[in-house]
Amino acid sequence: MNREQAIAQLKAIIKPYVKDSQALENLSEQTDFIKDLKINSANLVDIVLDIEEAFGIVIDNESMEQMLDVKTALSIIESKSAEK
Repeated sequence: MNREQAIAQLKAIIKPYVKDSQALENLSEQTDFIKDLKINSANLVDIVLDIEEAFGIVIDNESMEQMLDVKTALSIIESKSAEK
């Protein structure tokens, strides 16, 4: 899976939780889940669980705490996918 495919899959996962649909349309690697997309912290946990299921990975608590923007999320997804 290349980076664009991963971004597209991530975008589909976070779409139900986004409060600012315009920000979702402009999603980039610099997009912050809380500040830009207005996703609350409880929903971030749901997103992490959805990412684990979609990508077949396990995200530890330390990685989950760092997953606040698209770029970091993609990096974590890539590293956890490489581990399996």
